[in-house]
Amino acid sequence: MRNLQNRLIECYVFVDDYLQAHSDLKAWRRSNNDNPYFTDAEVLTIDLMQGYFQTDTLKRTYQLVAKNAPEAFPKQPGYKQWIRRLNKLTDLVGRLARAAALKAAATNLRRLYVVDSFPIPLCEPIRHGRARLLSEDGAYFGRSAKGWFFGFQIHALIHQPTGVVLTAMLLPGNWDDRRAVRALALSTGGGVLLGDQGYSGEETFDWLYDEAQTLRVMPSDEDKEGLSTVSQVRQRIESSFSGLWRRFTDRVYSRSWRGLWTSLLLKILDFNMERAGIIATA
Repeated sequence: MRNLQNRLIECYVFVDDYLQAHSDLKAWRRSNNDNPYFTDAEVLTIDLMQGYFQTDTLKRTYQLVAKNAPEAFPKQPGYKQWIRRLNKLTDLVGRLARAAALKAAATNLRRLYVVDSFPIPLCEPIRHGRARLLSEDGAYFGRSAKGWFFGFQIHALIHQPTGVVLTAMLLPGNWDDRRAVRALALSTGGGVLLGDQGYSGEETFDWLYDEAQTLRVMPSDEDKEGLSTVSQVRQRIESSFSGLWRRFTDRVYSRSWRGLWTSLLLKILDFNMERAGIIATA
């Protein structure tokens, strides 16, 4: 139980310190409850326990925290109120994930990045003919190395060699990778970007170089050594990506785009905090 207390403290201190340093983020509260008894830092600390308990859902995480650490949150609200509060903090979760990534990247200033995508299927292939979940929010059919899927794709920019996710986007499954890479590259401040064939094309190369001061590297088939290097880096990234998504679950429980994106951002935040040494390795 002491380990649970330590994890709660580690998460709370990181989130609360960030909020104290960025007081402008509290400006979203425009109501009579501008200073609630149960703070935003406490809301996020509970959901970050999903990594500690290795649970499938945030609801189960909430229940386990309430059961195992009731003294830590004496003013803990009911689950429905808590989840409503959490879904209003999506932007803050993204900022925290970025802050944790920059903390890790500060230990190695090499401007070397990998861009890659990972499918988020919303159902099993056998149900593709009846797939409707989140279709109004952009879910669509796409194709990955493992075949067709219905859902979204995470497009991510990963810093090397720290492995943290600097920037991520959740887009429909059928979007061209080259549309996502432009937005991702703008967050680098320049450098070298490793990518696969999905990011090929002279127009993309020129745009990245001119607009984002980023040099995209994609070795040719003749460059065996270069291909081997990129392949090794991408293999590590794909392994991290798979672990990132499956560290808690490989099934989507969310019934809204915001809920899904918040859930994924929380996984990325937990992943980056661990890589940055903010929380102890599970």
